Amino acid sequence: MKDRIIEYLRSEDNKKATVEELREVFHISSGPDLVLLMKTINELIDQAELIESSRHELTLIENTNFLVGRLMLKPRGFGFVIPKDPSRNDVYIGKKDINDAMNNDVVLVHIEKYGYGVRQEGIIRKVLERKYTHIIGTMMFRNGMGYVISDDKTINTDIIVKKENLNGSQKFDKVRCRILNYSLRGKIEATVTDVLGNKNDSGVDILSKILKYNVDPVFSEEVLEAANKFTGVKPEDYKDRKDLTNEVIITIDGDDAKDFDDAVQVKTLSNGNFFLGVSIADVSHYVTKGSILDKEAYQRGTSVYLPGRVIPMLPENLSNGVCSLRPDEERLTLTCEMEIDQSGKVVKYEIYPSVIKSNRRMTYNKINKIFMGDVDLAEEYVDLVGTFYEMRNLAKILKKKRAEFGSINFETDESYITLDENGKAIDIQLRDRGISESIIEEFMLKANQVVAEHVHWLNLPFIYRVHDKPTEEKLNRLLSMASALGYQVKAKNEISNFELQKLVEKVHGTEAEKGINLLMLRSMQKAIYSELNLGHYGLSFKFYTHFTSPIRRYPDLIVHRLLREYLFKGNQSTEVIDYYNEKMKEIAAQASETERRAVLLEREVVDMKKAEYISGYINKRFDGIIGSVTSFGLYVSLPNTVEGLVHITQLTDDYYHYDESLMLLVGERKKKIYRVGDKVTIQVMNANITDGEVDFKIV
Repeated sequence: MKDRIIEYLRSEDNKKATVEELREVFHISSGPDLVLLMKTINELIDQAELIESSRHELTLIENTNFLVGRLMLKPRGFGFVIPKDPSRNDVYIGKKDINDAMNNDVVLVHIEKYGYGVRQEGIIRKVLERKYTHIIGTMMFRNGMGYVISDDKTINTDIIVKKENLNGSQKFDKVRCRILNYSLRGKIEATVTDVLGNKNDSGVDILSKILKYNVDPVFSEEVLEAANKFTGVKPEDYKDRKDLTNEVIITIDGDDAKDFDDAVQVKTLSNGNFFLGVSIADVSHYVTKGSILDKEAYQRGTSVYLPGRVIPMLPENLSNGVCSLRPDEERLTLTCEMEIDQSGKVVKYEIYPSVIKSNRRMTYNKINKIFMGDVDLAEEYVDLVGTFYEMRNLAKILKKKRAEFGSINFETDESYITLDENGKAIDIQLRDRGISESIIEEFMLKANQVVAEHVHWLNLPFIYRVHDKPTEEKLNRLLSMASALGYQVKAKNEISNFELQKLVEKVHGTEAEKGINLLMLRSMQKAIYSELNLGHYGLSFKFYTHFTSPIRRYPDLIVHRLLREYLFKGNQSTEVIDYYNEKMKEIAAQASETERRAVLLEREVVDMKKAEYISGYINKRFDGIIGSVTSFGLYVSLPNTVEGLVHITQLTDDYYHYDESLMLLVGERKKKIYRVGDKVTIQVMNANITDGEVDFKIV
């Protein structure tokens, strides 16, 4: 019935119909059929697919000035609604037009007008789905009444807790509260469900952030029980799998890694081509469709990596145990085996289930040291040194091949934060990225690409990793700033990947590198998961998916499940195709959302720990580089990646004007200019640890 109603209303542009007209069109006369019609119409209205006018005419939302989307609030009270339909532009919502909606709520918006440029402005008319059911914050008291200062600065409404709902919480306790009333005389009413501890207790800071993003730090007993029933590889598991246990296959990961998803094998063939084998943990063997482990992995979507702790997507017995490709232990895998010629072209490949036994657990650090001439390490791994150099040679060829197609290699700084036994940040170092990291990256990119293209040509439902091209407005801003810094980009009607690639190469190693890379990343659309193969702009790949990390990413697990169904079982039945055609859009949306949640959580915790670390250096001076310029000040990055704001009010030697097109601050009298890439000396003024905000001033 739902599809019939929508199809009828789409039969003509801006078509409208009353309930009586629909009764006649669908020839409804019996009582039960009329009840079904009314129920379906009400569901469509509740789901904001239909809207009813004051004249009781029904029309599709898509034919009106209404739209449905997710509200992204800013700390200053205004926000933007990101439309459900990706072809629509974002809608600006002023502070007075939020109407009790909260950050991440799904809302119905009426577009009122077009503001500056082509920006749409709207008013929220209805909250369709509440994202927030709980709030994390610090308990305080005023006039005998409890109130919570939310950790989420987008919540500007007072949060009150009545005496009977305090649940034993005290002043300065970090608490988790369930919302009872979203609008009680202009306030939010809540009840305390969990007292996490005093805000200064060890570990409470990170736990607060975890719960703020609705990430469960522990698994239920039922999930743990399901995971713990699995042990090692059994003799019967070898059936229909290729035995690779005698092959020279190794893992290469970080020093502190425990979940080893991928193992690689490289050798030179007699014809001069390279053999590349990428074997990935076969998580789909253990986490089957519809099982309790599958449902848990779907909800979590991804593992979350925080300073000092990991919240895995799957319980430890799977993530660090039977699925992890530990050395000298038999493990079930899916292998993508490729023959690659000297130009980087894949001339032959095969994808199959396998069993491996990793020969060695190598680290990026050790291999990088071998490439740098560490004799002792080279002697320790003398049987593998030749393989390492073959890997390096192949990776160089693959990287060059990508560059020929316009693949853009962004360089971003990553930090390593050391915590003491109480969870306090005591050191921050720039994480080095060497040749070995690039080797594994190239191998994984190639395996992901080969798997994606193989399934694409089968014309079967699949999940792709897609990246749309950037908007013209954002790219023009990037070009203006690059030009102001002396870097010209050739562009006529459209900027090609090759020109952006050249810009990245030009700024590499310069003081402008961080700023240009940051602005370029901000100019790009976000990579997401999709049931449609839209290509990957940044990599310049026509076909791309995520196949190589099923221990920590749900989409990779789905890819493995589909390979098993389509290729290994040969099941391409109508039933299977219909199931995944119906489910894949939802799976992709959930995977994109949980990835975004994890990124925000990881970033917030890292910023908090950086602020905690630098709080021990108040009034100390450091050299830094301007990474970004805004109308309200400068963001300065220190060599260890700590970033702070020099607010424009701290620039006391002149009155500064902001040039938005060139991203410059220019002094009115002395004409002093602050721009991206400038070296400055700063003094640490303040560190707000909870919010992860650091204030500098230039000295």
